[in-house]
Amino acid sequence: MDLFLSKLLPMLVYPTGLAALLLVAALIWRKWARMQTACIALALTLLLGFGNEWVSFTLARSLEWRHLPSGDLPTADAIVLLGGGTKAQLPPRPTSEVSEAGDRMIYAAHLYHAGKAPVIIVSGGFIEFFGSTVPESEAMTELLVALGVPEAAIIQEDRARNTYENALYVKEIVAARGDEELLLVTSAMHMPRSMAIFVKQGLQVTAAPTDFQTTRAVEGRTVAVGWDGLLLQALPSAERLDLSTRVLREYIGLLVYGARGWL
Repeated sequence: MDLFLSKLLPMLVYPTGLAALLLVAALIWRKWARMQTACIALALTLLLGFGNEWVSFTLARSLEWRHLPSGDLPTADAIVLLGGGTKAQLPPRPTSEVSEAGDRMIYAAHLYHAGKAPVIIVSGGFIEFFGSTVPESEAMTELLVALGVPEAAIIQEDRARNTYENALYVKEIVAARGDEELLLVTSAMHMPRSMAIFVKQGLQVTAAPTDFQTTRAVEGRTVAVGWDGLLLQALPSAERLDLSTRVLREYIGLLVYGARGWL
């Protein structure tokens, strides 16, 4: 129940969830014109604000650019790949599939083939109410093998259901193996929370972020957007609302994990 509530309650304060609650309140308070107007105005402000490109990209950069590599990544004893980038093999899917964060598997495989570490530790259990039927570590293993990583070079951690447990159970594995230096692969937006948790557990980790939603303009190739481009950037879209929501989810995670002493 605690896990379910931890997933449900934040949804009520994300832009779309909070806007929906405000519109429901406006319907309930239709006899009080000022309250109704205030609720509708606030709901529109949330959607217009968090749905435009400037706000969503600025929020994303505030997390994604905290652990940018300063050069080539060092070699390590193991690559740690966190779950969250797969979709379970449920009909009619012929195999496990990648989600929006599927770059995690691709980058981990890339680092392995580049000789950065001899093994990949995949960490991810399953959450029943998300439709999982097997631990996510199995799906990650399946996809890594498809990317040319030998199954013998993959170590599965199949119990973790959140980032704190990722660090806790990975710590057990690396302690038993005697690994010291680790490369941590996860989405750039998720990296600040992940790094803080793994460091709190006393693990020696180097950030290897991927799945960037924001990028820098290539020097000398900046193109003038124009008024029409500015208008499109200002108008809200579902993709930008989703991006803002993911950023807010990470900030809420940082607050909650910090309050629990996990960071």
